[in-house]
Amino acid sequence: QVQLVESGGGLVQPGGSLRLSCAASGSIFSTNIMGWYRQAPGKQRELVAVVTSGGVTTYADSVKGRFTISRNGAKNTIHLEMNSLKAEDTAVYYCKLAQRIYNYWGQGTQVTVSS
Repeated sequence: QVQLVESGGGLVQPGGSLRLSCAASGSIFSTNIMGWYRQAPGKQRELVAVVTSGGVTTYADSVKGRFTISRNGAKNTIHLEMNSLKAEDTAVYYCKLAQRIYNYWGQGTQVTVSS
């Protein structure tokens, strides 16, 4: 089993910044993909950014240039630096770890961008 613990959500004004973190523990294989997804009210969950165990990153077009995902491989921890936040970034952000045929999700952390 794998456990994911997220932290760092909160309320921020438009144009502000937040940093999310996700720590994975348990039976983690050396090859995996970790990342962030988000779900706004009434919308489907969508990919925000992912990073492979080899360090390859992928971003949603809507966050390119504003968000940066990073990974501490030795600690199986990822971070999401979110800058220039917009109201449309408001959502519950979920951490995900995918390895082999298995997908694991964190409990989610709320990010609210509002003045």
